[in-house]
Amino acid sequence: MTKKPKPSKSKKEKYAVYVNGNLVGFHKNGEALVAKLKEKRRTNQLNYETNIYMSKRTHEIYINTDRGRVRKPYIVVEEGRSRLGQEIHSKLKKGELTWEHLVKMGVIEYLDADEEENAYVAMNPEDITDEHTHLELDPSIIFGVTTSALPYPEHNSAPRITMACSMAKQSLGVYSTNFAKRFDTRGYVMFYPQQPLVSTDFYKALDLKNRAAGQNLIVAIATHEGYNMGDGLVINRSAVDRGMGRVVMFKTYQTEERLYPGGQKDKIELPTPDVVGYRGDEPYVNLDADGVIFPESDVESRLVLVGKTSPPRFIEEVSVFGVVEEKKRESSLSLKSGEKGKIDSVMVTESPNGNRLVKVKVRSMKIPEVGDKMASRHGQKGVIGSLLSQENMPFTKDGIVPDLIMNPHAIPSRMTAGHLLDALGGKAATIGGMIMDGTAFTGNNETDYMKILKENGFDEYGEEVLYDGITGKRIRAKIFISPIYYQKLHHLVSNKMHVRSRGPVQLLTLQPTEGRAREGGLRFGEMERDCLIGYGASMVVRERLLEESDKTVQLVCENCGMLGFHNHIKGKTLCPACGSDMNSPVEISYAFKLLVDEIMSLYIFPRLVLKDKA
Repeated sequence: MTKKPKPSKSKKEKYAVYVNGNLVGFHKNGEALVAKLKEKRRTNQLNYETNIYMSKRTHEIYINTDRGRVRKPYIVVEEGRSRLGQEIHSKLKKGELTWEHLVKMGVIEYLDADEEENAYVAMNPEDITDEHTHLELDPSIIFGVTTSALPYPEHNSAPRITMACSMAKQSLGVYSTNFAKRFDTRGYVMFYPQQPLVSTDFYKALDLKNRAAGQNLIVAIATHEGYNMGDGLVINRSAVDRGMGRVVMFKTYQTEERLYPGGQKDKIELPTPDVVGYRGDEPYVNLDADGVIFPESDVESRLVLVGKTSPPRFIEEVSVFGVVEEKKRESSLSLKSGEKGKIDSVMVTESPNGNRLVKVKVRSMKIPEVGDKMASRHGQKGVIGSLLSQENMPFTKDGIVPDLIMNPHAIPSRMTAGHLLDALGGKAATIGGMIMDGTAFTGNNETDYMKILKENGFDEYGEEVLYDGITGKRIRAKIFISPIYYQKLHHLVSNKMHVRSRGPVQLLTLQPTEGRAREGGLRFGEMERDCLIGYGASMVVRERLLEESDKTVQLVCENCGMLGFHNHIKGKTLCPACGSDMNSPVEISYAFKLLVDEIMSLYIFPRLVLKDKA
């Protein structure tokens, strides 16, 4: 028997080469090709924006040069040595070399998500081995832009870093230095923003101290009278009176003289009593003769900001005398319900369509109150539970009174050791008179802070003896008290608070409208209903879901169970199905009546069987 020849491996060993996703050919030695291309890129013969990725498993090489790739710089490592040697480093410090020089020399190269799969990156120079291909410029740049501005992220659990990132974007500071001249839809400006005592390299590089969005508060970690249970915060009312956390809110309202298809047009003017929908004299009290409000006027909800009249919706019929008086409609711009403030500025201009446009900026003061949200830079968020006068708050032997008291139970389960380290650094910064470095992996550590505290006669762990403000007695436990950076977030209770007793209903379901802006009801859902059923409070269920919602009285035919109606011409009730006049009024939810109508639209005849109440 002769042996069959083995199939040639040459085809299998060939690597498919793709450029920007398009197959351009095959190469017999993929590793040599990739090495040659990378060397050409490092010697500036190939554009530095080119990235090469090789998959040994699928025998494919991907060369990417297209736009839209996120690329990150790394230091090139060859044979266990970084290309950024001592000589290059010293030239860089002297300013003889720039970043562009390093890229062209092949010291720095940018990798995209694909090529990173083939890279083995060392975090620090001392970690480099012969297997490593690249070195991080700095260990902290493994984090994103927002996280890099937060101190000690490596000491916190991942979900808390995510929360801290999203809350840093919600913090209130000075969003723009020309805020007085801008007409933004909504903007907040903090009165006394401060630079944090514990900063990071990234924070300094971006010069964020000029765009600060928070304040350094004296924070004690303790329980206090139950007002900071859970994530509640006890705030020093006297500190609030001195301007802590105080913010001004700007909101812009605008209206335009619209042009209608028939050639008719809105008019910005002071509405007169003969206008349809005239609101009385009170709402127009602050308007000038041209229908626009005066700056610095005090305004409350429902007061008119810009008077405006519109043409009638439908063409008027000619009267007996052949004269038609055009009835104008009232369509003024007024302040939304539940809002108040002062008129900051008014701008009269033209819209892109050439119509007259008026913008009114309303200014209102937002002083911290119970329910407002605050957070540290470590995802430790909470709402104000109580505002206490300074004389009733605990104090240290030096007379230091905390601005904020947070609950100790918030620390261990959230694993935010960075919060404590930030606080300890804040205390060391105030004593040492310097800004501390909280950059991830490379910043100051607890040993540095403990040394400063100990040298200055403080407890090395930041704890102090406090005295009760009400009794004057010494509190028997040592309490951690320190300055730490807190942000005020734009979740303000004054912008969210909403109640309703009665109000508008939806046209289709006749149920209350939804949302604060539409003066809507508060949703009483299935789970709330289940609670009441569990308590056996059946009359409350009826009141919430029927009496206070969409109760209606409908006629039901006693003969066939169809919904009937009242014939006003004949003066009697009729059933549309069987013509019977035996129709009884029944109290039902209008949503149920709507369901019955929709079932009938599917050619199904639902019968409502009536029985006498037992």
